[in-house]
Amino acid sequence: MPDAALLARLAAAVDANFEKEVSFLADLVKFPSTRGNEAPLQDWMARQLAARGYGVDRYTLAEVPLAAHPKASPMVDASSATSVQVVATHRAANPTGRSLILQGHIDVVPEGPTEMWTYPPYSATIKDGWMYGRGAHDMKSGVAAMIFAMDALKTAGLEPAADVHVQTVTEEESTGNGALSTLVRGYRAEAALIPEPTGGTITRAHTGTLWFRIKVRGVPVHVAVAQSGSNAIMSAYHLIQALQAHTVTLNEAAKRNEWYAGIDSPLKFNPGIIRGGDWASSTPAWCEVDCRIGLLPGADVAEIQRGVERCVDQAAKTDNFLANNPPLVEWHGFLADGYVLEPGTEAEAVLAAAHAQVFGAAMPARITTAVNDTRFYGLYFGIPGLCYGPKGEGAHGFDERTSLDHLKQTTLSIAAFIADWCGARPLG
Repeated sequence: MPDAALLARLAAAVDANFEKEVSFLADLVKFPSTRGNEAPLQDWMARQLAARGYGVDRYTLAEVPLAAHPKASPMVDASSATSVQVVATHRAANPTGRSLILQGHIDVVPEGPTEMWTYPPYSATIKDGWMYGRGAHDMKSGVAAMIFAMDALKTAGLEPAADVHVQTVTEEESTGNGALSTLVRGYRAEAALIPEPTGGTITRAHTGTLWFRIKVRGVPVHVAVAQSGSNAIMSAYHLIQALQAHTVTLNEAAKRNEWYAGIDSPLKFNPGIIRGGDWASSTPAWCEVDCRIGLLPGADVAEIQRGVERCVDQAAKTDNFLANNPPLVEWHGFLADGYVLEPGTEAEAVLAAAHAQVFGAAMPARITTAVNDTRFYGLYFGIPGLCYGPKGEGAHGFDERTSLDHLKQTTLSIAAFIADWCGARPLG
């Protein structure tokens, strides 16, 4: 771990840069980088990183042969040609340390009705030590932390003694294809750190996620004679209820899982978007429901898909109309495995030591029921995937916010980790 003198130098550098870091984070939050709208932020990010002296690779998903990789997820309702990725590389002359990937996503989920926010969702309002805004917590605070951790070394007159790839990606909230694209493009390292907002904990395990769309058709009639037709929205509701019961069964089995046995209902099912019908006085002729369901680490994605399809098929057979007009299940978006960072990796030990130095306490571990990008590194490319970052609240909700005090400490912790893992030597 860094000695006390080096840690003090890094702490002074983080302090000196922190006003700039907060301003940088505010700039990030002010970009409404929802799916399909990330390019302006990524172009700005490429300029910011180039100005720091990194070699910058800016490319789109259309430029990478993602379809050839078995773990790419199908992208629907979005264009790969406009999905921009940025990789900025510090190249060490005659490297002596261990290489590192620092990766964060800049895509955010939709903000919902803006009138339900206390502050405008892209205002980056600061109050009582918190910054509010969509993405401030998930995960633009982590992106700021990793970039300014590298800045802290430079301000301290140091540089990593190994190659470091600083990456900002899209699609984390929908497919993970952004992260996968960096690996397909050839970027590798001996460890990867993703500073998702974990509140200073290490993510021991995350569940997988599947997205699918149920399509139901009906027979439209005037509502005055509704009994003579069918109602696609009500038929879809029947299928949703069946999937809720299916998820209860999955969660019963999860009680025997090594990592998730102690967590109540870790596998979440969510009908997240519903569209249907054309007229309030006509029974709806169509309905589509976009859904999400979780799976345990080690579960086979294809088997979970078959389970969903069987559930929908069996439920349809109990409905007079659906039995003769079967619904469709279409898979789009996440086809994501769960992942366990097995205890005992050297990368985790180095991060834990850095955390303890900065926070004065052991680094806790957490088990999460959401997905993150570490699976790509750990499962498919043999790179330990560390998910560790700052503290915040309200991911995907109203009044999302991040703690600026914790952001400062986390930036120092990541800087100390880089200095130990990669080695630190005089700049230039």
